[in-house]
Amino acid sequence: MPDVPVTSLDPRHQKQLENARVALDRGNFDYVAEVTAQVLKAVPGCLPVRKLQRVAQLRAAKGKGGFMAKTMSGFSAAPFMFGGGNKEPAKMMETAETLLGKDPTSVPALKMLAEAAGGLGFPETVAFALDAIREIEPDNRPNLLALGEAWLAAAKPAEALKVVDEILRTKLNDADAQNLMRRASVAQTVTQNKWDAKSNYREKLRDEEQAVSLEQEKKIVTGDAMTLRLLEEALARAAKEPANLNHYRAVAQTYRQLGDLTQALVWVRKARQQPAGQVDAALEKQESELAAAVIEQRVHATETAATAGDAAAQARLPGVRAELASFKLSESKRYIDRYPNDFAARHAFALQLLESGQVDVAIAQFQQAQKGPQVRLAALVGLARCFKAKKLFDLAVAQLTTAKADLGQMDDTKKDIVYELGTCLELMGQADLAILEFKAIYSEDIGFRDVADKVNAFYAK
Repeated sequence: MPDVPVTSLDPRHQKQLENARVALDRGNFDYVAEVTAQVLKAVPGCLPVRKLQRVAQLRAAKGKGGFMAKTMSGFSAAPFMFGGGNKEPAKMMETAETLLGKDPTSVPALKMLAEAAGGLGFPETVAFALDAIREIEPDNRPNLLALGEAWLAAAKPAEALKVVDEILRTKLNDADAQNLMRRASVAQTVTQNKWDAKSNYREKLRDEEQAVSLEQEKKIVTGDAMTLRLLEEALARAAKEPANLNHYRAVAQTYRQLGDLTQALVWVRKARQQPAGQVDAALEKQESELAAAVIEQRVHATETAATAGDAAAQARLPGVRAELASFKLSESKRYIDRYPNDFAARHAFALQLLESGQVDVAIAQFQQAQKGPQVRLAALVGLARCFKAKKLFDLAVAQLTTAKADLGQMDDTKKDIVYELGTCLELMGQADLAILEFKAIYSEDIGFRDVADKVNAFYAK
């Protein structure tokens, strides 16, 4: 079932929507919510109406001084399911709409809307809901993958490729994202050549060799011979359409599969020289990460040779390691200077500064990174590590205590924080308080680090 355009609505509904748009401009958000709810009840697959409703909801919530809490439990981790899943997707959609009316930033409610839309066969509505989650949780990898799949299902491979770029910014080797990129590239090729999606596309290709090639691109190809063949084809497409950045990405990705990071970097830089590539943040990030990977590859080779007893490699090793650390620091600083509100990148920069011994500068960066909800906890722990390095144990304890209070169950993250807290208390000479922290871990996980030894030693006294 396709999503429904506004033009196919009842004329009475179309008139109501015109009035709702005027009301939106005037700030009458309650009227917009009422009208859009009525229309969606009759035609739940009309995406433009849902978009209008969401704009009104977000503006109304902002006008009330903030958003409600986004946490709810009990929802499946799978964001949506096409053509199945819940047996009553219509009721699920009504529930999701009610929840979003109260809090438009509720991620569980948006997941529910996506799943319901998938069950009703509205692929663009699925993508709309998952894209709303992306705006709230930009680093949610499972959601990004689901969003890419939704765009593919909605026959919009170009949008799917944009999502792939977002995922590959942070993890170039993400196999799921690479697989999604291949399938989206194939779909885009089919769309651009205007092949009939309802027929067997193999019949539309010039010959059997092209058909085999296209099908092989859709799979995760591991053989070098086939990868080289795909590389030749990607190079040919890049030569034929030099303005298409997707061809450069395909060439770079194939070189990466072959282990040739240097050539992969060359092709990313070629893409960056194109007008569209100069302002492409994903390519910019990929260029930086590949450049670092090339140096890391050189460091690894030098370390291997040094371990084998190569005296020249042993002499070079400190230099290449210093080169890598310096490059990462300079690239991180350049990136956050350009994107100061990327708090995840700022946190990564702070970690690099701490590792390089620039503790005071790292403290300033961790303090700024705390503004990002996604990395706030990690930034608190980073601050504690900085204060511990400066032997300011009381300040470290304060940060770790705050971080500990933000966590519920004793998972691995909390164990690390509690252990670090206990260690700092030990260094302050507060053994009785320290053992309480170690005992909290011991009661949950006797095998965690050396807490068993610490607790046993305490009772042995």
